[in-house]
Amino acid sequence: MNFNNKLIDNAVDEISKLPGIGKRSALRVVLHLLRQPKIQTQGLSHSLLELREKVQYCRNCYNISENPICGICLSHSRDVKTICVVENIEDVMAIENTAQFKGLYHVLGGVISPVLGIVIDDLTIVQLVDRVYKQNIKELIFALSSTVEADSTAYYIYKQLQKVDLKISTLARGIPLGDELEYTDELTLGRSIVARIPFEKSLKVH
Repeated sequence: MNFNNKLIDNAVDEISKLPGIGKRSALRVVLHLLRQPKIQTQGLSHSLLELREKVQYCRNCYNISENPICGICLSHSRDVKTICVVENIEDVMAIENTAQFKGLYHVLGGVISPVLGIVIDDLTIVQLVDRVYKQNIKELIFALSSTVEADSTAYYIYKQLQKVDLKISTLARGIPLGDELEYTDELTLGRSIVARIPFEKSLKVH
């Protein structure tokens, strides 16, 4: 697409790089911004720059945070002996929306996938195992997507922790095979957390 205006072309090119936004949608966003008062566009620009500069990853769980340790990890109302293991930050948000989990999280940053070139060292698995030992964790809940790669990742972590006195559970299989947590409705996800099962039983299913 060429809009015969370099400034519009540049803006459309940048906005269309966002997930789920094509050139036409990007053009609508650009034209909308042009119709708004300049202060509104400046406010948007400022908030995005502030977001990029100030948001960081929690040193404890690797969730996004404005501070070195996130609000969930610092909360006195959370069960600090229970960790819910998730693939990404979107999964933390999805589970929090259910209001059914009151423990802490650990964000892996993905799952092991040889096809995509994602290996153990690309994830925060070592840090998770270290947390279990140092923080005397009592239960680990695998809240990963129902995929072969996610199952393999969970099994690898399970093997690393077999010598630890630890309850390891996984979501009840109310989530369809291959589905990602962030796209699962809150009721189904909440029930899957509450009705979690021992990880060993999930191995027998496969």
